Amino acid sequence: MNLQKTALLVIDVQQGFDDLAYWGGERNNPYAEQNIAKLLEGFRQTRAHIIHVRHSSTTPGSRLEPSHVGFQVKPEAKELNGETVIVKHVNSAFIGTNLEQHLRDNQISSLVICGATTDHCCSTTTRMAANLGFKTVFIEDAVWTYNRTHPDGSSFPAELVHRVNVSSLAKEFAKILSTNTMLERLQ
Repeated sequence: MNLQKTALLVIDVQQGFDDLAYWGGERNNPYAEQNIAKLLEGFRQTRAHIIHVRHSSTTPGSRLEPSHVGFQVKPEAKELNGETVIVKHVNSAFIGTNLEQHLRDNQISSLVICGATTDHCCSTTTRMAANLGFKTVFIEDAVWTYNRTHPDGSSFPAELVHRVNVSSLAKEFAKILSTNTMLERLQ
């Protein structure tokens, strides 16, 4: 992996995702934030490019609305001075932002993706990145999701939602790695 052409993309690691009742009642992967912190440390040590993405909801009452405390970044993912921050309003970090131009201007061709949530913003951004020609790595233990309810009322546990979505991304859209494997590759 050429670190000069690789960026860590940390998506939506915001306090609003701590409101379990709002998002689905239960989540999987309780260690995702710790793994994100490890990835940030590893990428910072190698001086690789880091991009933080925040979701700024336009939906009244959203936990990710800029006026809500939930808009704030979780402590494990706080950006440092000089690290890029991109604010988005939809699931994809590429829509309505300068992310693609920023990556091209900095000659970034590979993205390592982590954050929230597996099946929404992380998946959507991963799919678009691959479609735009970026090599993508999806860190499956540094993302999380919540229980989901089908329109017919049936429900799906967060771990199942996570595993199905990771399986859908594998091979066609991204290489799937663990935090530890990614950190080994940084060495």
